[in-house]
Amino acid sequence: MIVATVFLTSVLFSLGGLINAVYARTFDDISIIPTFVLTPLTYLGGVFYSLSLLPEFWQGVSKLNPIVYMVNAFRYGFLGVSDVSIVTSFCVLIAFIAALYTVAWYLISRGIGLRS
Repeated sequence: MIVATVFLTSVLFSLGGLINAVYARTFDDISIIPTFVLTPLTYLGGVFYSLSLLPEFWQGVSKLNPIVYMVNAFRYGFLGVSDVSIVTSFCVLIAFIAALYTVAWYLISRGIGLRS
């Protein structure tokens, strides 16, 4: 379970990094996405708390965050406990991978962000 989660998580972050790199014009532009997108998503992803502790509204909002599913898949692999079904976690991770792969493929096939 942990190996599958590591693989899916690494593919997801790799595709996200590729898309980030395509849009970055300078080396400094690369740090915008990790700083302003990835860090807040990590803090709101259930790393430091269980989703069951949140009110219903915030549980629904948190379930839009793909980091929640990564964290819960890892938690299930290590502890056997999860806030979200492991099947749901893998399906969401695969869906996000498919979406990011489609975006990355489109950008690279069009030559967007590539030097000539």
